[in-house]
Amino acid sequence: MRVIPTLVDEVAITPDATLSKVLVKEGPLRLVLFAFDAGQELTEHAASVPVIIQVVSGSFIVTVGGTAHRLTPESWLYLEAGEPHTVVAETPARMLLTMIRCP
Repeated sequence: MRVIPTLVDEVAITPDATLSKVLVKEGPLRLVLFAFDAGQELTEHAASVPVIIQVVSGSFIVTVGGTAHRLTPESWLYLEAGEPHTVVAETPARMLLTMIRCP
């Protein structure tokens, strides 16, 4: 068992940077917490497995298939394996990425 009382305490937002920290890597599950300064981005890419993006703090624009989606702390986004997308932080922000490796 692992308890994380406050996700925002797990990774700091650093000026002009994007940082990540693997929180869980067990079996088919991998959880990665990202911290972005405003304007930082992940250019178009695709994961080899299905993923879920959950915003912890701040706001992001995630573009999938040419459609931009504004995600805030109450937002949740599921992407199929191989689905190209970009992630841009509108504000200093954190997101939790859940990767699901299917057998």
